[in-house]
Amino acid sequence: MTTLAQEPPFESYEPSEEPWGGPGGHATHDVTNQPPPLAPYDASDDPVLLEGVRREGAGWAEDGLRRLGRRAGSAEAQDWGDLANRHEPVLRTHDRYGNRVDEVEYHPSWHRLMRVAVGEGLAGAAWADDRPGAHVARTGGGLVWGHTEAGHGCPTSMTYAAVPALRAQPELAKVYEPLLTSRKYEPGLRTPTDKRGLLAGMGMTEKQGGSDVRTNTTTAAATAEPGVYTLRGHKWFTSAPMCDVFLVLAQAAGGLSCFLVPRVLPDGTRNTFRIQRLKDKLGNRSNASSEPEFDRTVAWLVGPEGQGVKTIIEMVNCTRLDCVMSSATLMRKTLVEAGHHVRHRSAFGARLVDQPLMRNVLADLALESEAATTLTLRLAGAADRAVRGDAGEAAFRRIATAVGKYWVTKRGPAFTAEALECLGGNGYVEESGMPRHYREAPLLSIWEGSGNVNALDVLRALGRSPASAEALFGELALARGADARLDAAVARLRAGLGEASETGARRLVELMALTLQASLLVRHAPPAVADAFCATRLGGDWGHAFGTLPDTADLGAILARALPGEG
Repeated sequence: MTTLAQEPPFESYEPSEEPWGGPGGHATHDVTNQPPPLAPYDASDDPVLLEGVRREGAGWAEDGLRRLGRRAGSAEAQDWGDLANRHEPVLRTHDRYGNRVDEVEYHPSWHRLMRVAVGEGLAGAAWADDRPGAHVARTGGGLVWGHTEAGHGCPTSMTYAAVPALRAQPELAKVYEPLLTSRKYEPGLRTPTDKRGLLAGMGMTEKQGGSDVRTNTTTAAATAEPGVYTLRGHKWFTSAPMCDVFLVLAQAAGGLSCFLVPRVLPDGTRNTFRIQRLKDKLGNRSNASSEPEFDRTVAWLVGPEGQGVKTIIEMVNCTRLDCVMSSATLMRKTLVEAGHHVRHRSAFGARLVDQPLMRNVLADLALESEAATTLTLRLAGAADRAVRGDAGEAAFRRIATAVGKYWVTKRGPAFTAEALECLGGNGYVEESGMPRHYREAPLLSIWEGSGNVNALDVLRALGRSPASAEALFGELALARGADARLDAAVARLRAGLGEASETGARRLVELMALTLQASLLVRHAPPAVADAFCATRLGGDWGHAFGTLPDTADLGAILARALPGEG
């Protein structure tokens, strides 16, 4: 028996001359049966996206979307997304001399992503574009550029959403709107009017109330200068703290009110915006989310005192649409990743994409992705037409955006998990990028009102705005008679409205979302897609997980549409 004492000393060890591969020199690290890198690819190569953009009035933007899609899918842009999340923002409360600065440093890749996003009009530019479909074009751009990275979509979304809210105070809008709608990205804190472009954030929630913003305790004291106040309080979740201006809720003498808070005052001095810490979040790591403290912080009133929620609600409608858009983008991105993998990976004697059960999973995911993208663009079309004075579209938007926000963002986590599983163990490894997408997915259901908040908002819309319910059923009626399962679901929905309750709000809103998605697919998608969606989501011929489409589903037609070349 050999003992440790009989082993030769380490110093006397001589490596073997024999190759690692043993006799014959065969290496163990030959790479086979692994997919090549996905990038470069075209993130706009999606007929659902392009058809929807044309249908909703922004066909003029197609060439730009295709150009942006190629850039989003480039190896360079994909690398930016990875680096921005691996090198997270860093808070600097003080400079080297001890002066309070409250700045957040981002990796250069963040700024590269932001420069493209702002330059392509994904922030506030749509509000300065008079062309019909401008807001649809922006949403289409988000569905494409979002293939790079989700975190930097937060400041662009808030900037977009701030413009209509700021218009409640025309004199402020006159100064700031041209800068918020600019396509120039200029990072760094400077006097706002000295910059060529601005970004806006929002500060509503506080630790004691969250979405119940009427319980906010931040106070606003009027100064001798009309419209100017000073704020004191602590916000709980304020993302992208290096934005130039913020819309903030605070309690004034007349009640909860909306205020504009610049990081730098008109005279060039820093406003009090003490960042206590950055949140250590599950995902969305590239985007800093902070807790700022206000102490004699200078602010300008936006809208009347006591009308803070009414003033800022338009901002919420816009950001909710962007949550739907981001969830649809994440679905499409992870479907593309999964499809790429299974095309190049073989097991049990065949490519994964050729195996019946994998085809069922991918086709089921493709149905969900198409429904999400189609609804997103329909909501964008409603928003665009509502801005231009269409009262019917404004009523539809009021209820349908909350319905979409509830349902599409709820589907995201389960969808992303299934797409990750298509890669097997490779999908569980950070290098694949899928874990980052998976961590991102739950966020979109939480931000801008969690599931319960949005479901209850739908009930409020039904009670306070009968025109919204009429607009929803008017939309559903456009598909009447095209599919018996859809007609039956609409009848169930109409009957359910008479029994609507808070306890059953989620069930009701889910049915609204599915009937709305089905009606859009019946009208606009190929028959194979519409039939499979109605059979499963409305007809009950479905299991409890993705990949349970019935044998009657035309998997080849569905996959050929979702993953060109895979009929």
